[in-house]
Amino acid sequence: MATKLSAHHGGWIIFGTFVLAAILTVFPLPEWLESYRPEWVALVVIYWVMALPDRIGLFTAWIAGFFMDVLEGSLLGLNALALALVAYLALSLYQRMRMFTAVQQSSTILILVGIHQLLSFWVLTANSQNTAPNLIFMISALSSAIVWPFIFLGLRYLRRTFRVA
Repeated sequence: MATKLSAHHGGWIIFGTFVLAAILTVFPLPEWLESYRPEWVALVVIYWVMALPDRIGLFTAWIAGFFMDVLEGSLLGLNALALALVAYLALSLYQRMRMFTAVQQSSTILILVGIHQLLSFWVLTANSQNTAPNLIFMISALSSAIVWPFIFLGLRYLRRTFRVA
């Protein structure tokens, strides 16, 4: 009975981290700080794919991305596609990433979030909706890599505390 209860509890913890990441994504920031906002949802997707690859995968990433498209009012399917690609790459690397040091993980996060950002940039450019005149949007990949160790430790603490499996 305790196993079923903790597994049920674990689903709410995972869902809660996605909701918190979505809130942090749309939380208003000053104009000058907007470019530095980490990709919170992508970081949460990467963490849960690394931690629970049998439970969190492409479908979850696609649903989270679709939810973000609706929340942000962006092109429908843009974040869903980008997060599904990031989840696919993270699924193919998760065993290696578990063995990486914090610096190596952050470097991998820089690349994964950079791919997310570039794919979004290309799709928006193809649809004539791009507003970025240069690659300044890639700074969010760097800030995501910087905050990754803290996100990793915080989510691992939650996973272990609530025995999410």
